[in-house]
Amino acid sequence: MVPVLRAAVNTLVHVPDLVRYGSKPFREAAQPGSFLADLKARLRPFGEVAAYPPHQAFIGNLKPEALADIPSPWHGHPLPGASHQGPFGEILDQGTFYSLLEKADQFGLLMLDPGWSPPANGASAAARALMGAAGKRGAREEILKRIESGEALPLEDRGALIGCVRRDHEEDESLAARVLLENMAAKASGAHALRLLLEKAHLPAREVDYILSCSEEAIGDRYNRGGGNLAKAIGEMAGCPNAAGVDIKAFCAAPVYALVHAAALVQAGVVRNAVVVGGGSLAKLGMKSHRHIEKQMPVLEDVLGGVAFWVGPDDGASPRLNLELAGRHPSGRPSTPQGVLEALVCEPLARAGRKLRDIDKYAVELHNPEVTLPAGAGDVPLTNYRTLAALAAMRGEIAREEIPAFIRSHGMPGFAPTQGHIPAGVPYLGHALAAMRAGTMKSAMVVAKGSLFLGRMTQQADGASIVVES
Repeated sequence: MVPVLRAAVNTLVHVPDLVRYGSKPFREAAQPGSFLADLKARLRPFGEVAAYPPHQAFIGNLKPEALADIPSPWHGHPLPGASHQGPFGEILDQGTFYSLLEKADQFGLLMLDPGWSPPANGASAAARALMGAAGKRGAREEILKRIESGEALPLEDRGALIGCVRRDHEEDESLAARVLLENMAAKASGAHALRLLLEKAHLPAREVDYILSCSEEAIGDRYNRGGGNLAKAIGEMAGCPNAAGVDIKAFCAAPVYALVHAAALVQAGVVRNAVVVGGGSLAKLGMKSHRHIEKQMPVLEDVLGGVAFWVGPDDGASPRLNLELAGRHPSGRPSTPQGVLEALVCEPLARAGRKLRDIDKYAVELHNPEVTLPAGAGDVPLTNYRTLAALAAMRGEIAREEIPAFIRSHGMPGFAPTQGHIPAGVPYLGHALAAMRAGTMKSAMVVAKGSLFLGRMTQQADGASIVVES
């Protein structure tokens, strides 16, 4: 069977009161000083988050290329009349997400105040499908007691205490409260992305055969810290009774690896309908918030990202995932930026007798530069596009003076939240799918890189790529 991309979904969850539990803010708040108060003073309301131009591009209401025409800073130019709903995504509010966390909790880890309730009308149909009866509700005195004893983390909504998340073992750091909150957040946001995919693609939940999770988390206990299986937990929560699955782990490259695996499973006839899903990374909330605060900017890393993609057999209308053009970075290759892109882009295209300019669009690490530049981390997508253009010039495919035009034509501004795996090229798939079905684009290559050296087991980088074409 020819594997095709049938649908793509991008979601955001605005969680301002959870930013404090991101890895960097949590450590900063433990130091003497006013960091936590400064952080809270720079958090954005939901309306600003919905009207933020990169977020509108993320859910499909704005083409990424249009960001180049919006004055900088983007956070100072919200889009009037912006909707939190988009053609292939939506932005969820914090109160609704807390209700999803309740549904995700099967072990009484989350305790909410009996008097708290989510917004009456804020939930989308996809979110309502995931909201069940309230979980364990505890008296406020019990919540306060658990927090004061150090057993639990406080949960706030718009600055007011509404509950807590407790640890589930006194000695197992893998079952500490913040780790469990990270895992539940990935599960709930992933299930929301999957449920929205089912709704928008009109895919019956019972017809999902296999789920591959590309989320960044390590679910397990002290004897198996990253055992998983988040894919199966997401499938259960989203109501997919016939789906098995597995987690794909490759740092930020995992979404593209997962797409390659899904396409291979469909092409081999092992499964008919595979879904790649990624929930948000709570640990990466507020990674650069201290720099944003220093520059008197709003804290822009206040959203959890979510993605979901349906890979199925050819329906005659959807673009195919061309496994013959899948790229990989072998262990014997250099881990330099040039070496990685040569392996992921140049070599698979050369095998098929194609040149770099034959691909209409390259979706690389699509980090929002407004988040990274103030922290001194540069414009990550632009750096990648410059390297690709330089490679095209070195190979004699374009003249050196054509480099700027190549970047404009084949690239785009970054628009994805800095959630690690979420920016890894795949947020562009919704845009590519719409353009290919409209006949305005023929091909896109999704390129993701992974920093394996962060785990201290190797000095190498990693990466994967795949071409989607009509």
